[in-house]
Amino acid sequence: MTLDVSGLVALAVTAAVGVALAVTRLAPDLVLVGGVTVLLALGILSPREALAGLANEGVATVGALFIIAAALRETGAVAMVTDRVLGRPRRLAAAQARLMVPVTVVSAFLNNTPIVAVMLPAVRDWAKRLDLPASKLLLPLSYATILGGTCTLIGTSTNLVVYGLLRVRAPEAHLGLFDIAWVGVPCAVAGLAYVLVASRWWLPDRRPVSSVFANPREYTVEMLVEPGSPLVGRTIEEAGLRHLPGAYLVEIEREGEVLPAVASTQRLRAGDRLVFTGVVESVVDLQKIRGLTPATDQIFKLNGSRAQRRLVEAVVSDSCPLVGRSIREGRFRSVYNAAVIAVARNGERLHGRIGDIVLRPGDVLLLEAHPAFVAQHRNLRDFFLVSLVRDSAPPRHDRVPVALAVLLGVVVAAGTGWLGMLPAAMIGAGLMILTRCLSTSSARQSVDWSVLVAIAASFGLGRALEATGAAAWVAGHLVGLGGGHPWLALASVYLTTMVFNAFVTNNAAAALMFPIAVAAAERLGVSLMPFVVAVMMAGSNDFATPFGYQTNLMVYGPGGYRAVDYLRFGGPLNLLVAAVTLALVPLRWPF
Repeated sequence: MTLDVSGLVALAVTAAVGVALAVTRLAPDLVLVGGVTVLLALGILSPREALAGLANEGVATVGALFIIAAALRETGAVAMVTDRVLGRPRRLAAAQARLMVPVTVVSAFLNNTPIVAVMLPAVRDWAKRLDLPASKLLLPLSYATILGGTCTLIGTSTNLVVYGLLRVRAPEAHLGLFDIAWVGVPCAVAGLAYVLVASRWWLPDRRPVSSVFANPREYTVEMLVEPGSPLVGRTIEEAGLRHLPGAYLVEIEREGEVLPAVASTQRLRAGDRLVFTGVVESVVDLQKIRGLTPATDQIFKLNGSRAQRRLVEAVVSDSCPLVGRSIREGRFRSVYNAAVIAVARNGERLHGRIGDIVLRPGDVLLLEAHPAFVAQHRNLRDFFLVSLVRDSAPPRHDRVPVALAVLLGVVVAAGTGWLGMLPAAMIGAGLMILTRCLSTSSARQSVDWSVLVAIAASFGLGRALEATGAAAWVAGHLVGLGGGHPWLALASVYLTTMVFNAFVTNNAAAALMFPIAVAAAERLGVSLMPFVVAVMMAGSNDFATPFGYQTNLMVYGPGGYRAVDYLRFGGPLNLLVAAVTLALVPLRWPF
């Protein structure tokens, strides 16, 4: 079989896309859309074929799952579960196990990318509290989500993409939610065991680059233990307040008595006023601890819902009318419709309650206010500088049970087959918004549109390879390499997908290899299901490069990694998962 000009062009464009993704820093969605545009301009793809990916079920499902994950994060459900599940292990191996096992289970039901997005800051803070290098935990976090994603059909976007292609190609074919677990679970168990054993030697002990530029400005902040708080009756150590990253518990004020030099065994009571000093990031973390609230009662007198507010940093100018007056005396809340949460002054430890602090020029105030505060006061003479603190929305702790109930409903509905994956995810996302677990603006911002566009564009490239005969041509050569034996052809398809996955995005690799795998099965006259599952597994698992899987790239900077770290640590894991998959797939789906 020979290729015509259109087939050669499709292969050339696909190869160019792969090279661009591998050797340049261009965004994957830009590169993939560029490839589709070239094929569209040359007439190899019709407009309908080029845009077909935008209507794919898997793409829409991934978008809905982004919204569900964002709701779990904003309600504080993730932080609550993290605090209870991760605990305070004393050894690295125990910490890795406490992290990876639950993450693997959760990622079997939620998309990997939002899980890592939610867990990344929590794991970094957890590593600081445990005095462990983040580089020993962040790559295992990424690998755990990847391994867990292979255990169910909805665990990773790649599975959904391949399943969507399968339904188009062979409508009679079917994969249940847990069918792929016959292969995915053994791969996950073997992979987790490998990480626990090999990370001791092959994972670097590095400090993330971002920590070198830590913010040295320290605030004095007071937090109140609310009545009915889950912290009541727990010791300082049990409550997780002893080794906070970037924060120190200075004293406790209880019923008019000050308890300095607080012991880790001191038990908390309702109404305790806790005084901390810490950087702005630590103040944000304190705000998100369930059962703690800023000690100032001014936040409850502000206009608007607290869930809509954010933290804002403002530097007092010498022309501010409140200079020389205390925060309470100057009626700061009434003047600016903002509550002072904390104050920083040249590294000094400020004594007394926040409301009694007399303002001076140069004081840095941490305010709770509506986001519009920044625009309203940025150019006024009262403040030298006004800036919004990122990710500082107060958690909607009262919505945690609702968010978890919605998540459980989505999993049960999709798992039992009562609803399809797309309607279950979309109903779940809608319920998160309707029940006020997530605002509409936050829902829009939570969707990573670049990921969805990249997935959709990859369908166009795959269609070009199939329509021009290029896929069948490559499949013929793969079958030839296997000597006409189905298992050897299956191994060739898997390893080729794995190589593609190392240099392009996982979804693109799977979409590109799907028509090739189907053509290989048809040429051999065997069932296409073993080849489809092999493409799913190979496309969902890439451990050897930072850019072959988005979660690997997400932990690259925060973990202080280098590309060689992925190859040294993840390369053997790639081969291990390949061996397990190729041994089990033919047993579950015979040729």
